[in-house]
Amino acid sequence: MTAALDLLDLDPSLTDEERQIRDVVRQLVDDRVRPHVTDWYEQGQVPARELAREFGKLGLLGMHLTGYGCAGASAVAYGLACQELEAGDSGLRSLVSVQGSLAMYAIWRYGSEEQKQRWLPSMATGEAIGCFGLTEPDHGSDPASMTTRARRDGDDWVLSGAKMWITNAPIADAAVIWARTDEGVRGFLVPMDTPGVTAREIRRKMSLRASVTGEIALDDVRLPADARLPEAIGLKAPLSCLTEARYGIVWGAVGAARDCLETTLAYATTRTQFGRPLAGFQLTQAKLADMAVELVKGQLLALHLGRLADAHRLRPEQVSVGKLNNVREALAIARQCRTILGANGVSGEYPIMRHANNLESVLTYEGTSEIHQLVVGQRLTGISAFA
Repeated sequence: MTAALDLLDLDPSLTDEERQIRDVVRQLVDDRVRPHVTDWYEQGQVPARELAREFGKLGLLGMHLTGYGCAGASAVAYGLACQELEAGDSGLRSLVSVQGSLAMYAIWRYGSEEQKQRWLPSMATGEAIGCFGLTEPDHGSDPASMTTRARRDGDDWVLSGAKMWITNAPIADAAVIWARTDEGVRGFLVPMDTPGVTAREIRRKMSLRASVTGEIALDDVRLPADARLPEAIGLKAPLSCLTEARYGIVWGAVGAARDCLETTLAYATTRTQFGRPLAGFQLTQAKLADMAVELVKGQLLALHLGRLADAHRLRPEQVSVGKLNNVREALAIARQCRTILGANGVSGEYPIMRHANNLESVLTYEGTSEIHQLVVGQRLTGISAFA
C-alpha cells in the first residue's frame, strides 16, 4: 500500500513476521500475476495448477493449518496473504481459499487420520488440487434443501446428485462432497477419477474469469465406507468451513479495493484536464477521501477479526459483519474509481473494471449480502428470519 493510503498508520501494528509474509506474497503477485492477469481474464483461462504449485512452495495453501506440511501461520498472516492475492485478482485468492479454507480445512477438521495423511501433504504443496461441493444447481443459499443423496449399499456408499459453481472442480483431484443421508447431512472425500464422477467447466462467465469454475455430476458414485469424513455431522460442518473461507474474503476484498484506489490515485495525480491534474479538483478529492476512509475502516475490521481469530474468540456472525461490510464497500470503491478514470476505467489497461466484475461474484458467493444481513439480524434480535 502506498504511504498515502495508510491514513491510520496500521503498518506498525503488524508483527515483523506478518509484514514479511505480506511482502513476499505481494512480490509474487507483482512478478507472477500482474504481467499476465489481464490476458488470463480476457481469455477466460488461467494456469491454475502451475500457480498452485508456486503458491505451495511459499506455504500459502492451508497456511493457517498445522501439521501435514502446512505452515501453521497466524490468522492475520493468512489474511494479509489473501489481501495481496486479491489485489492481483479475486480468482487467485479463490484458488487459495477454496484449496486451504474449504477443501483442506474440511479434511483437517473432520477427516480421519488416514484421509489427512493421504491428501493434506500433497494439497499443501499444490501437487493435488481440492474442491468443495456444497452449492447445487437449484440450491445456493439454502443448503439445507440439498438434493444430493448418499445411500448405504452394504459397506459402501453410493452418491447421486449435482453440485454447481464449484471453484477448482474441473482441475481437482479430490472433492469434498456434502450429501443428505438417512442420518442427516454428511461429508465425503471423493477422488475425481472415481467412476460416475464428471466435472464440466462453466464458460461464458463475465466475472472471475481468471478462476476455474465447474459443475460436478455424481451418477451412482460408489465409495468405500472410509470415504466419509467421520467427524462431519450435520450442516454445522460445511457451514464451519464456509466461515473459514469467508474470513479470507474479509481481507481479500480489501486487497481488490486497495488496488483500485492505488491505481486511481496514480491516475488522478497525472491525468490533466482543464489545465490541472484531476486530483486538483474538489469533487475528485472528495471521492478519493471517502474511498480512503472506507478502505482503512475495512482494514481495521479485518485486522480486528484476525486478532480475534488468533485469540480463538472469533464467532461466525463476526465474520458475517466483515464479509458484509468489506465486500460491499470494496465494490462501491471499484465503481467510484471507475468514474474518476472515465472511459479508461473500462479498459483492460487498468484493473478497475476487472476488480469490479470480480467483486460482483464475491458479493454473492459463500453467503450473499442478504444472508449475512440475516445472520447479523439474528444475532441482534435473537430471532431467525431465514424461513
